[in-house]
Amino acid sequence: MTDKKLNIAIIGLGFGAEFIPIYQKHPLANMYAICQRNEEKLNEIGDAFGIEKRYSDYDELLKDPDIDAVHINTPIQAHAEQSLKALRAGKHVACTVPMATTVEECRQIVEETEKSGLTYMMMETVIYSREFLFVKEMYEKGEMGKLQFLRASHQQEMAGWPGYWEGLPPMHYATHCVGPVLALPQGQAEYVSCFGSGRIDENLIEKYGSPFAIETCHIKLKDSDLSAEVTRSLFNTARQYRESFDAYGSEKSFEWTLIEHEDSVVHTGEEPAKVKIPDYGHLLPDEIAGFTQQGVYDSDENQHLSFIQGAGHGGSHPHLVHEFLTALHEGRAPYPDARQSANITCVGILAHESAMKGGEIRKLPEFTLKS
Repeated sequence: MTDKKLNIAIIGLGFGAEFIPIYQKHPLANMYAICQRNEEKLNEIGDAFGIEKRYSDYDELLKDPDIDAVHINTPIQAHAEQSLKALRAGKHVACTVPMATTVEECRQIVEETEKSGLTYMMMETVIYSREFLFVKEMYEKGEMGKLQFLRASHQQEMAGWPGYWEGLPPMHYATHCVGPVLALPQGQAEYVSCFGSGRIDENLIEKYGSPFAIETCHIKLKDSDLSAEVTRSLFNTARQYRESFDAYGSEKSFEWTLIEHEDSVVHTGEEPAKVKIPDYGHLLPDEIAGFTQQGVYDSDENQHLSFIQGAGHGGSHPHLVHEFLTALHEGRAPYPDARQSANITCVGILAHESAMKGGEIRKLPEFTLKS
């Protein structure tokens, strides 16, 4: 446990800017430094938020001995390399999803955290969204009875996003639907089987060699009678943006709304009832509770694609920051820690491999499992 405020550096200031005011107001943090390759953008953000320490070179930032932890919000291909560099420089790491793009990269991050004793947390938004917290509260109170089945989907049209997204295998960005089906029962994926369906435009296929419009994966949970199903699409599929999570219990079940801004449904027996999902700001320190309702990207002049399409990510951002900081303060593992993050991420990586092999079973590697 440490009583001093933790000096935080944020890397990547597109989506990453959303977290700056949360760290500035959190009682355990000092929003110490920011990093962005584009110096004009770097200075614009630094001036807007009054941050003096500014770096355009990530390697130079990591040499700063006063930085305790980095929060990485860069393009997905950079996550593993930047996380490993930070850990090897003696910094704790919070990283936006996914953890990495290969199983080997996930293994290296897990090994580095366990060798160094440093903390790694993947900042998965859905498992700290108000919808997930609502289901978690029902489940932990015993209202749902025995969990029987879990399902999640993340359907999104990525046309117009930066070029590295074009043709990305759907399951390579699956943490938003894999995360909740493992987090609710506090379970681990043991093996997966996945099928691809449909076909995206030919000019998109050539980038990653992935032809599928939709990938659907079944997950077998370790040491459990539970299984889960997750569905992911990125291109050429007509669907309003949806991050959804359904949980079926013996006494109550929850189904996410089919249409954004409409009510979700709780089933008791055969009786359905629409429910208004409450906010969970009361779980947070007063200083940051308001960030469940608003943040940097909440005005017409200041928009970010991930925030617009993600419906504000369910108010999750201050919960993620609070979990990371309190875990460091208390000397405990956050959720998800490195192994749990690897388990969640590797489900997607191995699911795509399975889809390319017609649904062959792929087992999760041992390093992603906790005894």
